[in-house]
Amino acid sequence: MRETLTGLILAGGQGLRMGARDKGLLAWRGQPLVAHVCAGLRPQVDGLLISANRNLADYAAYGTVVPDDPVLGSYQGPLAGLASALPVAPAGWVLTWACDMPRVPADLASRLLQAAQAAHAPLAVAATQGRWQPVCMLAATTVLPGLLDYLSRGERRVQGWLREAGAVAMDFDDQAEAFDNLNTPEDLAREG
Repeated sequence: MRETLTGLILAGGQGLRMGARDKGLLAWRGQPLVAHVCAGLRPQVDGLLISANRNLADYAAYGTVVPDDPVLGSYQGPLAGLASALPVAPAGWVLTWACDMPRVPADLASRLLQAAQAAHAPLAVAATQGRWQPVCMLAATTVLPGLLDYLSRGERRVQGWLREAGAVAMDFDDQAEAFDNLNTPEDLAREG
C-alpha cells in the first residue's frame, strides 16, 4: 500500500516585488496562478493544502487552507508554512510547490519520491543546474519535530534546514523552465 501524498501550495509570501499583491491570486494566462499550480499538482497527490495568510476565502476555492501558526507568527517563510501544514496532512509525504511557479512538472512527485526512497531520506529537493530549488521538496510527515526545533532556534533558511535534515537532490534539468517563478509584474507580462 502506498503512503499518502499531500500537496502543499506555498502562498504565504508578502508579494513585495509585486507591489504587496497576493501573487497566487494574480492572473496568468487567464487564471489565477494558484489555479495553474492546482492543475499541475492535483493529478499527483491525494489531497491539496494551501499555506496562506490572507485572502483565505479566495484560496479555499482551490484547496484546504492552512493559515499561519499563531505561535510562529505571520510571514515567517516557507518553512513556517510547511510546519503549519504537516500536522494537518495525513501521515506520509508532503509535496511543496510555490504559488508563483505555474508550470508544475507532471512527474514531480514520482521523481522526488523515488529519490527519497532510494536514499532512505526524509526529504528530497528538486535541483536544476546543480542548484537546489528549495521550495520544491517532498517531506516525510515525520520531519515535523526537527523542523519545529529548527524554527524555534530562529532559523528560517530553507536550504539550511534541508541540509540539516538530510535531504537528497533529484535533478530536473530536463524541465528547468518549470522552476522559473513569476516574481514581478514584468515577469507576468513577459510570460503571459
